[in-house]
Parts: sequence; C-alpha cells; structure tokens
Amino acid sequence: MTSRSLRIWSLTHKWTSLACTIFLLIICITGLPLVFREEIADLLSDDPPYAVLPADAPRENLDHFVEKARARYPSEIIRSIFIDDDEPKVVVAIAPTPDALPKLVHWMRFDARTGDLLKEIPPTSQRPLGFLTLMLRLHMDLFADLPGALFMGFMGLLFVTAIVSGVVLYAPFMRKLDFGTVRSDKPRRVKWLDLHNLLGVVTLAWGLVVGTTGVMNELSKPLFGLWQGTDVAAMLKTYHDKPMAEHLSSVQAAFEKVQETLPGKVITGITFPTATNIGSPHHYVIWTKGDQPLTSRLFTPVLIDAETGALTAVADLPWYLRALEVSRPLHFGDYGGMPLKIIWCVLDLITITVLGSGLYLWAARRRSPVEARLVEQDAVTFAAAEAAE
Repeated sequence: MTSRSLRIWSLTHKWTSLACTIFLLIICITGLPLVFREEIADLLSDDPPYAVLPADAPRENLDHFVEKARARYPSEIIRSIFIDDDEPKVVVAIAPTPDALPKLVHWMRFDARTGDLLKEIPPTSQRPLGFLTLMLRLHMDLFADLPGALFMGFMGLLFVTAIVSGVVLYAPFMRKLDFGTVRSDKPRRVKWLDLHNLLGVVTLAWGLVVGTTGVMNELSKPLFGLWQGTDVAAMLKTYHDKPMAEHLSSVQAAFEKVQETLPGKVITGITFPTATNIGSPHHYVIWTKGDQPLTSRLFTPVLIDAETGALTAVADLPWYLRALEVSRPLHFGDYGGMPLKIIWCVLDLITITVLGSGLYLWAARRRSPVEARLVEQDAVTFAAAEAAE
C-alpha cells in the first residue's frame, strides 16, 4: 500500500465515520429494545387472557370474525386479517374507506378458538405513541416516512464503508503489535485508539451483517413497489378494466383452498380487496410462509379471486424480496431465541462504544497542537512505507 492510497483510505474512514456516527448511535440505541421487542410487548400488554382450552382445540371459522367485524362496523370495510401461528389470536383490521390511510385503520382482536372479541385497538391517530412504536420509527425513518428510510439506508451504506476502510487501515498500523494489544502505558488517546481498533475488528462480521441487512430493510417500500408495478401488474392485467370487487366470497373457503394447494405452508394473513397499493382491488392476497425454521422467513403470496373464490396465481417473490425477508431476522437477531438476542445486545453495546470512542478520538485530535497532528500524519506515511516493503 502506497502513502497516497493509505491517506485516501484514512480520509474515507474518517469522513464516512463522522457523517454517520450520530445517526448510527440513534440506530444502535433504539435497536437495543427492538431486539427484545416481543418480550417488552408481552410485559407492557394489558390484553385479557385467552380462554383456557385444550392445546388441540379447533379454531373458529374465519367467516365468523368477518361477520362480527361487519356487524359492529357496518359502514366500514375490512382491510385484512392477521392469523397468529404462535398464539390463538386473530386480528381483523378495519378502515373507514377502501383507500384510507394506515393511520386511520383500527383493529379487533379475537380469541381464535372461541371467537370472542378480546380487545379493540383504536387507530394510531387516536392513541398515544407506544414505546416500541417510538423506537421503531426512530430506528427506521426518524418519523420522515420514505425519505427518512432512504436517508437512514444511506447512513447504513456509509457505516459499511467505514467498516471496510477501517479493516484496510488496521493491518499497516498494527503490523508491529500483537492482535488485541491495548497500550495502557501510553497517553489516554493512544489507549482509546487501540481499544477502538480492537473492538471494531472484533465486531467486524456482525457490523457488516447488521449494516447490510439494515440497508436492505430500509429499501423495503421501494422494493415492494417495484414488485407490485412489474410482476403483480402483469398477473392482474386481465383485471385492469374491472371495478373493485364488492360481493366477496367466503374467506374461510379461500383459506382452505390455499391449504389444499400449498399443504406445506402456514397461512399468516389475508389482505382484502383494497384501493391502496398494499394489495389487489380484485383479490384476497393470502400470505403464506414455510413451516421450517429457515423457510418460515420466506413468504409466498397467493391470489384468490375475491368474488368467485378461484385461485388466480401463486406469486413467488422475486430474489430481491426474498433477500429482504431473510435479512430481517438477521438484522434483529430474532431467529435463535433468547441466547442470540443477548449476543446481539452485547454486540450492539460494543458498537456504541466503538462509535463513541471514534467521536472522542476525532475531538481529541482536533484539540491537539498542530505539531502533534503533523507527527501523526508522518506516522501515516511511515506505516504506508513499512506496509509496502
């Protein structure tokens, strides 16, 4: 490595790190509770308990939940049904109009076995912001929706660039030191520099995984929009001139048809015909996933004609959406139970230390005399010369 290339890598590492550090600190701090979001949600929940029934108790017909929701809100439309595969829970989402904004949607939560209504959840516009929702919005888009998500995705790219450039710089500067050396007999800034380098290298693989999967997650809206505008639009071409479905067929029959067609899949939700871009104006979109640990992260939507009940298509997701689905559990560490969540938490705390120490090193260098900075710059040149030998 030449002196010029080393200077370029050094400047790249410094400025990409500085540009993203504050936002990465926000991401890391908000990410800590999100790693344990299921446990926190259970702790904060005030939901009434489910009925005590045998484990093999059958589930209520889905049409029952539809009828209850329509009887309670006859002037509104059902947006979707969520079917929990971990708990005996069915959640029906209801909107005032077919094209209503998400913040106007409210929910009815049922016991899936008895069919009893357990709780009604008002729209987000009518209830205070919950702790986990606050953390998730700050983590994803800083309450700026798609522009905020794209901005945070760009910060993730800068983070990945800072990691790569840091690895490139690590070798020449640590050439004459043993791995993991922290020179405690040196000035405080040198000790923090050694600790910064050590922790950065130790968390290298984790940082790259979380950084790249975070960028993928931030692109979820445009990626799903691309899929809907290409593959889904092609599948629905024959329905282009038809009005939105009004006389809907049985939801339970559509559910059973998908079960027969894809026996190895678990159905997790049903999107009703809608005028928004979350589904199709003419179909039930039934979301299925695999029944194995790996395939449970891969979703396959099935289109059922909402008026006739006929199966229209099994819409396999393209590769970029499958990559997105796989990236989500990797990002939050929620595919290996509590032990992996604890590891993710520890690595997150270490990353916060790396980011904080990087800010300290930059600020301490800015406060140092000009002569000391010139000596440091000469050290960069010397390290490059040694690395090139």
